[in-house]
Amino acid sequence: MARKRKELPLLERVTITDVAAEGKAIAKVDDLVVFVPYVVPGDVVDLQIKRKKHHYAEAEAVKFHEYSPVRAVPFCQHYGVCGGCKWQVLPYSEQIRYKQKQVADNLTRIGKIELPEISPILGSEKTRFYRNKLEYTFSDKRWLTAEEVRQNTVYEQMNAVGFHIPNAFDKVLAIEKCWLQDDISNRIRNAVRDYACEHDYPFINLRTHEGMLRNMIVRTSTTGQLMVILICKIEKEEEMALFKQLLQYVADTFPEITSLLYIINNKLNDTITDLDVHTFKGKDHIFEEMEGLRFKVGPKSFYQTNSGQAYNLYKVARHFAGLTGDELVYDLYTGTGTIANFVSRQARRVIGIEYVPEAIEDAKVNAEINGIENTLFFAGDMKDLLTEDFIDRYGRPDVIITDPPRAGMHQDVIDVILFAEPERIVYVSCNPATQARDLQLLDAKYRVKAVQPVDMFPHTHHVENVVLLQLKPGNEKSPATHHQPLTADR
Repeated sequence: MARKRKELPLLERVTITDVAAEGKAIAKVDDLVVFVPYVVPGDVVDLQIKRKKHHYAEAEAVKFHEYSPVRAVPFCQHYGVCGGCKWQVLPYSEQIRYKQKQVADNLTRIGKIELPEISPILGSEKTRFYRNKLEYTFSDKRWLTAEEVRQNTVYEQMNAVGFHIPNAFDKVLAIEKCWLQDDISNRIRNAVRDYACEHDYPFINLRTHEGMLRNMIVRTSTTGQLMVILICKIEKEEEMALFKQLLQYVADTFPEITSLLYIINNKLNDTITDLDVHTFKGKDHIFEEMEGLRFKVGPKSFYQTNSGQAYNLYKVARHFAGLTGDELVYDLYTGTGTIANFVSRQARRVIGIEYVPEAIEDAKVNAEINGIENTLFFAGDMKDLLTEDFIDRYGRPDVIITDPPRAGMHQDVIDVILFAEPERIVYVSCNPATQARDLQLLDAKYRVKAVQPVDMFPHTHHVENVVLLQLKPGNEKSPATHHQPLTADR
């Protein structure tokens, strides 16, 4: 006979006390730590335990007895269902206070190294409409909220264009208005949805993969340029003719689009890195600008999604690098070479390394566009490319700037950095926890001299952090290895 599943408890009148990782808040009941989404410190709630382990549990707030005095009213109609912008219930001043605390806690508890005073976090001037890129998903079965299910309403139209419900690949929430990107993004998305529904375009079924319309990407830029990419499944000529009618409608309705592109994706997954991009109208790229530098952004290019804060982030990195014009700089995980090109005017030479070959091609183009001739770019796996032989060939860096993915740096990369012994390391991170782990390893030869958190993503728990490390006395490299010849073509 099957064992009856143990009923999980309801905890009554629990006070939320703090904010934790992943945007959840914390309550403590006896010795049990409970993680709860969509509440803030000071709320008094009843908690329904959803998952329980020995020392912690996850719960949902099912009743509010008291609201916290610091609680804010969410401004988005999709709050709590969409899964994004979970901190809308916190005033922005409180958000950045907790992000500052998150950085300090990670560096202290995980890093366990000597730290200077952490500089006050740089908040984002724009807290709404700050993103320059959003990706939407089409689905022929839109997600119904709990309230819609309770109302037992029959919906004639089940097509949706919006965002995936968290942790559900086949569930898409229909978005009416998103506050993350300029409102042109909302107008384009809703117009495409309405036109497609009126003309019976088949939206994709995310389980059977039947249908035509799959995804849409909207990219905006500070230069006023606008890119729209429509991604579809096309197997017949008549489908292509129908799809081009939709593209023409978009082009006619939104003349401000400077780059209207499309991609045919007949695969079972949504990745587009291996697919051809076709231009329907305008150019195949847009430009971003920063301090007079122009950066070409293509449909597959990576560019920091908060353009205004990216500029502040890069200024911090450049300031920490302390360049005088005579330094050899290594820019690790360079992406499309934005930081490398940004600091190149103050350096003798900048060498950028990145895993994605297409990103390195973008980096080279960006250098060429801006007349930058003192950069070298290499594509390859960081741990395989950045070796002692590489350093012997291209020179020991005076400064290393590193901006790794969320997982942080591979042990082999850290070992080579310690071998190279640059005078300064500027570590830019989107994950202070893995940054703290890496700082502990670098502590063998380096001391942390400065820490500057930067908020790139208001209303989320994510925070960027920039750390300056200085070579400890007694670890200086010998003058004979200071400048090595450079022989590669850019």
